[in-house]
Amino acid sequence: MLDIVIEARKASIGPGMDVRRILPFRLRRMVGPFIFMDHAGPVAVQPEQTHAMDVLPHPHIGLSTVSYLFGGQVTHRDSLGVQQVIRPGEVNWMTAGSGIAHSERFEDPKALAGGSLEMIQTWVALPEKDEEAAPAFNNYKPGQLPIFTDTGVWMRLIAGNAFGLQSNVKTHSPLFYLHVALDKGAHFGLPKEHAERGIYIAKGSVEVSGNTYTVGQMLVFTKGADPVILAKESATLMLLGGEPLGERFIWWNFVSSRKERIEQAKADWKAGRILLPPTDNAEFVPLPEDRSRPAGSPAPQALS
Repeated sequence: MLDIVIEARKASIGPGMDVRRILPFRLRRMVGPFIFMDHAGPVAVQPEQTHAMDVLPHPHIGLSTVSYLFGGQVTHRDSLGVQQVIRPGEVNWMTAGSGIAHSERFEDPKALAGGSLEMIQTWVALPEKDEEAAPAFNNYKPGQLPIFTDTGVWMRLIAGNAFGLQSNVKTHSPLFYLHVALDKGAHFGLPKEHAERGIYIAKGSVEVSGNTYTVGQMLVFTKGADPVILAKESATLMLLGGEPLGERFIWWNFVSSRKERIEQAKADWKAGRILLPPTDNAEFVPLPEDRSRPAGSPAPQALS
């Protein structure tokens, strides 16, 4: 059965860049190991505004960031020295582990023309044994990701396993992450092999058990539920979930099973102990100092 419906909230991560924030949600912090989800775009800006949208170098610990584009392109740079342009259908999977800094730059004005930029950002929490793993980065091309098609259904398995398919994307815990496109009237379901499962509606609308749900809503289902998803119109869905990892603390861009580790990460960033990208080190995002927030409230996150 349907456990909860999460309504995306508007969040601003910079001039001209408002996003729909889905996770974390106060009544549902995680779905499987997924602890953060933003939907940015479609975004259209004037060429002279492009630089203002850039996400400056900022740090992460204890998680993997996952970038997936529907349109446009973004340039990633990180403290490992990686520079990678990500394009639609590719996956940037960056494991922060013990600590990494990266930036995301919108350097091609043509990629923003006509509202073409649209992207999904998720964070995947790491199992405790991997929270201090060495940082790593991988880019996967569309041809490396399994595709399934049926009447009115197109599906790309971004990561994990689902419906008998297995992705080659390296993960640290059992999960699944899918991009699904449905024609009007098409039916779809949820993979049964995972304990926690959610559907985010990126475009269009769907019907589940006689109720209609639309853009910006995430439907999270109880274990064992086997819903039928009917596309009321052409729809784009992101399905995700997996095995729960236990409680995680999140503050700004830091995720950990231990509060004291987040405090250490704050101090490390403030003191410059987390290195900046060697090819993008002239500016960075300072540690937030928001004293107006109640104790325990998370600071605003960067896009990824």
